[in-house]
Amino acid sequence: MTRVAFFGHDAGDAAVRRRVQAMRDDGLSVTGFMMRRKDAIATDWNNVDLGRTRDGAFLQRVLRIFSGARLAAKSRDALAAVDVIYARNLDMLACAFLAKRHAKLDTPVIYESLDVHRLLTRGDVVGMLLRWVEKSLLRRTVGLVVSSPAFLSNHFEKHYPGLYTPFLVENRLAAGSDFGPRPDAGDHSAAQDSGRFVLGWVGNLRCQRSFGLLCDLADRFPDTLEIRLHGQPARNEIPVFEPKIDARSNMTFAGRYRSPEDLADIYAGLDLVWAGDFMEAGYNSVWLLPNRIYEGGYFGTPAVAPKATETAAWIEQKACGFTISEPLSETLPELIAAVMQDRSALESYRNRLLELPNEVFIQPKGFFSEVIARALAGVRSR
Repeated sequence: MTRVAFFGHDAGDAAVRRRVQAMRDDGLSVTGFMMRRKDAIATDWNNVDLGRTRDGAFLQRVLRIFSGARLAAKSRDALAAVDVIYARNLDMLACAFLAKRHAKLDTPVIYESLDVHRLLTRGDVVGMLLRWVEKSLLRRTVGLVVSSPAFLSNHFEKHYPGLYTPFLVENRLAAGSDFGPRPDAGDHSAAQDSGRFVLGWVGNLRCQRSFGLLCDLADRFPDTLEIRLHGQPARNEIPVFEPKIDARSNMTFAGRYRSPEDLADIYAGLDLVWAGDFMEAGYNSVWLLPNRIYEGGYFGTPAVAPKATETAAWIEQKACGFTISEPLSETLPELIAAVMQDRSALESYRNRLLELPNEVFIQPKGFFSEVIARALAGVRSR
């Protein structure tokens, strides 16, 4: 059994839980070395607590890299027992390498980059410095895991050609998770029983422009459209959140949810899911492939995304949802009005999603262990 030390940015994050689940599904032994965003985090894996961080607190997170590395090194026996270190995001990659240095270990490291932070794309001294840090650490890894091919073509190939071994691991559901069965093609969604057309925004609610577009939609269709938000809002990105929802009777916010346990009920209640993001417009927001297209796709809920993004390309390639052009303040209301008037396209996309194989939305068992094995095979062949 291959033993993995997972350096994660938040032990309570749904995506972190999903990655741990995928590792364990594939027979890997996981010990977490993780930070957290809450006071107390209960995990169902062995976890070394590296301290608390705050959303948007860049300096605090940088300082936590150093204190977290020393906390990890204090658990040297647990760290020394693993075969590979798996570090999620650049701050945890730096933390992992510092912990290795403190503990005097030569364990191979895999870097998982699921977002290219806006600071890494800047053309000033700050951006150059962070890319230098990423480059110096990346060249010492045995593998680079990304969730979208656009991260490779637009960032890593551009700045660090030839310095990494890439692996594409999309944000699909973990095979061993309890997310329940898929609906049958041809079945109507539960959302149709609500009496209104239901549009959802699910996951990390971190985009002010998306929030504004949804609020405007709620105002445009007060009697025929319901907007449901599920997840955790980024307060630093959307400072005024609940008051704007409370001011609109056709908007609701359900808060954080359990993933995958709550996904079936969430998506069963939606006709359509919003899959746009502008938090890092022109960069990460254009390149990413979000969890909601896989989650919604599994449960037969089509997505709508802005054109000229990797998400839109995914939707168009699979012919399973809607894509719209700028100006979104005009084209999004036009689309919603048209779909409320005639649901035939929506139902066609729903059936198309439900006809696609499970592997489009669920990571096959054994896939992740194969990624780890291939990365480690490169070490052994040197």
